[in-house]
Amino acid sequence: MNIGTLILLLALCVLAIGYAWRWFALERQHGQTPRARRWPSAADAAIGFITNFFDTLGIGSFAPTTAIFKFQRRIPDEAIPGTLNVGHALPTLAQALIFIAAVSVNLWTLIGMIAAAVLGAWLGVGIVARLPRRSIQIGMGVALLFAALLYLAKNLNWMPSGGDALGLDGVRLVFAIGVSFVLGALMMLGVGMYAPCLILVSLLGMNPLAAFPIMMGSCAFLMPVGGARFVQTGRYDLRGALGLTLGGIPGVLIAAFIVKSLPIVWLRWLVTAVVLYAAMQMLTSARRDRA
Repeated sequence: MNIGTLILLLALCVLAIGYAWRWFALERQHGQTPRARRWPSAADAAIGFITNFFDTLGIGSFAPTTAIFKFQRRIPDEAIPGTLNVGHALPTLAQALIFIAAVSVNLWTLIGMIAAAVLGAWLGVGIVARLPRRSIQIGMGVALLFAALLYLAKNLNWMPSGGDALGLDGVRLVFAIGVSFVLGALMMLGVGMYAPCLILVSLLGMNPLAAFPIMMGSCAFLMPVGGARFVQTGRYDLRGALGLTLGGIPGVLIAAFIVKSLPIVWLRWLVTAVVLYAAMQMLTSARRDRA
């Protein structure tokens, strides 16, 4: 492991501590929510465990979590993007520490794509936090449809196979950085990054395994940035976010160090169907709100 990777891992640890403290401090400033409504239930923690467990194995967490929240109808639609980014931030930081340490990727490629995604998230969250409810419903409905198509492509082996490279340079690196900026901004609307990142690195000739540290690293840096701003504006569900965090971290550790791999093709088909149905529900809600 080179010195650059060690510095990156140290930065992730500092970010995790800083984000947890910032979240706690901002909620103390608000201080208006009764304790009974702050603490997550066992069901909230189970959502965090299941979605982050399978996220670590390559399913993705944003689309399944959005679908569950939509079915529950407990969290307002406009609060779902914030809840996803706030609650999944610390479990994703845990994933990033694991994958960046385990998978070697060219440091400049990794840092360039991460920095671009963080900048996109920082600009994107300011827009999403001010969007009206119906705009968020439409945006998330389209995002879920896109996620369902990506799951379908993965199930039918339509994804590009990729190459052996673990880094990029020249025009390909500039292109990857530009796309990472867009993906970072879309994360704030609830568009998961794993499948688009996997397609991007594969099309550019990289080893698909390289998508894990790039995607996890990007999310680990951008989600605390966006999450803190969602907490500051209050446009998220505290109880749901705490459930994702408290259940999610054990889910990540068990998936990464104990289970490691599962035959999950059948699960991707189930998730495809669920996410597609949730997309229809979200778009139907937007139509009702317009009426």
